[in-house]
Amino acid sequence: MPSPSQTYTLFRNAILAEQQVTCVYEGRHRELCPHIIGTDKRGEEAVLAWQFAGESGGPLPQWRCLKLANVSDARARNGRWHEGGSHRTTQTCVGNIDLDINVHVRKQR
Repeated sequence: MPSPSQTYTLFRNAILAEQQVTCVYEGRHRELCPHIIGTDKRGEEAVLAWQFAGESGGPLPQWRCLKLANVSDARARNGRWHEGGSHRTTQTCVGNIDLDINVHVRKQR
């Protein structure tokens, strides 16, 4: 894998520190907690995140699959960690998982 983008590194570090991330995605301000990061089946950087606030075309909170190439103005911040409800299907956002908070971060505690 080529070296990760700055956005990827920011999201990855936010997962490790259980930090919130604010960003602009598809022209909307998002406030979210990233949970799984890696690449999708096309090899593009992607993150599965729980969006708890900000702007959305649908109801909030909800799971979001973000292609990191389309993320701008990303910033990590401290704040309450938000987790989504359980989902009935396996996530398909991130095909090649680099880091999953439930496996790599929380399990080590």
